[in-house]
Amino acid sequence: MSLASRAGDLYYTFRFIKMLTTPWEETDAFKLGLIDNNGKRDKSKKISTAEEKDAYSTFMRLVFNVKRLLNKVPGGSSKLASYAAALFLIKEKYEMSDRSIDKIVANSDLDFELLEGDSSWYTSDAGQLGQGVYRLNENKLDITHYSEIANKNDTVRVKDGCFPVGNVLGHKVYCVEHINTGHSLYITLGEITR
Repeated sequence: MSLASRAGDLYYTFRFIKMLTTPWEETDAFKLGLIDNNGKRDKSKKISTAEEKDAYSTFMRLVFNVKRLLNKVPGGSSKLASYAAALFLIKEKYEMSDRSIDKIVANSDLDFELLEGDSSWYTSDAGQLGQGVYRLNENKLDITHYSEIANKNDTVRVKDGCFPVGNVLGHKVYCVEHINTGHSLYITLGEITR
């Protein structure tokens, strides 16, 4: 990996952490009226200027969506599982190294030992997720547009041959289909139930 690539990883890692810990009211998007005090987009406000586009870029939208997901549940393994899947989404999008992801985790106060819990029986010894329909424990982001399209209790379809597409923090990440929209989502075992 080149020095420039490592520097880019580090930049996005710290930018992500900084934005994740910044109160909504202190973000440029809030100050410009693009989001409310819960991070939800005010769609009546058009994004037209360069300043508004910077304040609500694809990266910022991803951070806001992850932050909203983390804020919804006061605790529990599903919150951690959502965080792990979101980190994998960031890792994929920005081609970040495991080392950069580890830095994000080191700066958070989350205990990732709780992630997979009792859901591991859904997988084979080879790591394949069992085919079928599962229910989500949390809201999820679409992996293409980074928008929250799947809600808690929505169903997802796992097709035959669903092996992990990646790994973050030592936990397997799977790509599944949201039944309502047909969009792909990243999940970890702690985010689904039968």
